[in-house]
Order: sequence, then structure tokens, then C-alpha cells
Amino acid sequence: MTSIPITATSPSALLTALRTGDGPEAPVVVIDLDAPFALGDLVELAAHATGASWVLIGRAEHSLPLEPVVAAAFDVLLCGEPDPPRPWCPARALARGAPADPRPAPHPAPPTELGDLVDHLVAEILASPAAAVALVQLLRSGESLPVADAVVAESWVYSLLQTGSRYTEWLGERTRRSRRPEPVGDVVRLERQDDILRIALDRPEVRNAFSVRLRDELVAALDLLTLDPTIARAELRGRGPAFSSGGDLGEFGTAPDPFTAHLIRTTRSVGLGLARHADRVVSFVHGTCVGAGVELPAFTRTVIAHPGTTFRLPEVAMGVVPGAGGTASIPRRIGRHRTAALAISGRLLDAPTALRWGLVDQLDATAFPEEQP
Repeated sequence: MTSIPITATSPSALLTALRTGDGPEAPVVVIDLDAPFALGDLVELAAHATGASWVLIGRAEHSLPLEPVVAAAFDVLLCGEPDPPRPWCPARALARGAPADPRPAPHPAPPTELGDLVDHLVAEILASPAAAVALVQLLRSGESLPVADAVVAESWVYSLLQTGSRYTEWLGERTRRSRRPEPVGDVVRLERQDDILRIALDRPEVRNAFSVRLRDELVAALDLLTLDPTIARAELRGRGPAFSSGGDLGEFGTAPDPFTAHLIRTTRSVGLGLARHADRVVSFVHGTCVGAGVELPAFTRTVIAHPGTTFRLPEVAMGVVPGAGGTASIPRRIGRHRTAALAISGRLLDAPTALRWGLVDQLDATAFPEEQP
């Protein structure tokens, strides 16, 4: 087998191996697009992309105009420009310790940001290779799938990864968290005013962590949109300091088995409920939105964010992929290349960048009179 280095200066080395039926031994290859390359090589690489069992990262100091058939060869495209066109991801957006402050940075981005992000992504992939590769395979194939089918595919992969060694290690590494008692009342609050239904996640003490009970009550709330056509609009919010901090860690690893968990995820899917009524739901997000707190609003047609909001997808480091439909919802807003960079890095994305990318549609601090971001 031809040995392919993690960092290659040209696509030709990778193609040489692929033409002989070999592939990279590492789960990640980085192509330096500042070095000379043949456009035809990238087109040929794209033909191998869909089922490839590695993550292919392209890096360049300045973005290059790439036709879709060429960009399809890569899972992540990184550059040093502050605001490159899609599908390129600016290194500054996911830089180490990137501030959530919506104000512009006072100085130009240091030249180490691109190298830092490349090194960070490679390290994350090597630490959790099965999840990283599964993620990019989902994103590659999900582009051509209907939303519902993409959500089901994600759930199958999530269940499979729950049987893997990295997820098992993560469950063992973290401090076992006991379940916090749920409030006596509902954890999803409903209020009807004329033809508007207001839906509020109401677990502020845990930043609206996405528990089984919260999921079930939210599914029931969305069912009202199916049953009552007189509801012209639904507003989805989270009470307290954040819209949602993602899955309730106290419930991780408590499902009877991965297959049962898959059936529950696909038959009690908040994401699919939001997708069915996307035109009628406006999501209002604030605080630190994590996991499901990013994935679910992305299903709706309109997302309004507080300017101080941040977004994070931590699942790959846990040994799994986003499990609330994020591999179906987020790439339809920001593209699969930027989705892969966000999910593999596990780093924060600030609200102004989310607006430029299309993850949110509007920044408006006045839309959050009661919440405390």
C-alpha cells in the first residue's frame, strides 16, 4: 500500500494511491492548494469523494474560485482571508479562543490562525476518527437526500457510533452526572395570542438542556401546528441565559440499546416536526447554543439571534455525530464544508459570522426583552 502523508503538497500523491486501489492509511489528508496542482486532478478526486473513508482538507492563504465539481473533492476548505466566499471557511471564524464579542477584531488576524486551525482539525480527527469520517460521509451523501431521509441516515450513524470505542471512552471519562429533577410543571410553555403560538423551552436552571421530557413536550407542541391551521406563526424561544445547551448529559448512555434509541429519534423527531412547519416557525436564539441548540433552529425558515449568541457542535469529540438532525439542517444553511469545519473543530462560532454564513437570518438584541444573554 502506498503511504500517503497526512499533509501532502499536491493531489497527485493521493491520486497515485487511489489509481492503484489503495487509500490513505490516516483518516485525514491535508492538501496545500497554494502549491501547484492540476485542475483535472481535483476533478478526479471528486469522483472518489462520496465513499472515501478519510477527511480531505484543502488549505490556502487566499480562497480560490472552485467550480462545484472541484469543491466536491474536499470535505473542508480553509483559508486565511477574513470573509471568503462559500464554501471556504475563514480560519479566523474558528480560531483558538475566538471571541463571541460581535465587534470587529481590533487587529488583523495573525498569520498563525490558518496553521492553528489545520493542526487543530487534524488532531480532532485523529482523536475521534470514526466519528469524523462518519460525519463527512453523512454530509457528502446528505446533499442529495430529502431532509427526512438525511435525518434518518444521521440517526443510524449516531446509533452505530454509540457502540464504538471513543463514545464508550467518553462516557467513562466524564464525571457521571446524576439527573436533575424536572420541574413539577411543564418544561415547554405554550401561549396563544390571536394566530400566534409562542413555544418556550422552560428549563432555565440547566440552560434548557434537551431532556427526554423536553423533547416529548416539544413534539406535542409542534403537533398543534398540524392540527390547527389557524396558527399562522409559531415563535420558538428558550427561557433563561441560553436557548439550549444541547443534550442533557445526565441522560447520555441511558437508552436501552442503540436501535431503540434510533427508533425514538426518528419517530419523536423535533427536527422533522420543525422541518414540516418551517415556513410557520420563527426561532429566537441567544446565549451559548450547543448541539441541538444549533441543529434544531436551523430547520426553521427564520432564525433571529441575539448579537452575543455563540454556536458550538461538540459531538465529534464525544465519538458521535450531531444527533438532533444537524447534518441535515445545518448544511442546508451554510453548506457541508463549513458544517464539517464547525463540527470537527468543536469551537465557538460567533453571531456575526453565523449571520454572514446564513446560519441565522437576523441579529436583533431588542427581540429578547425577557432573556438574559
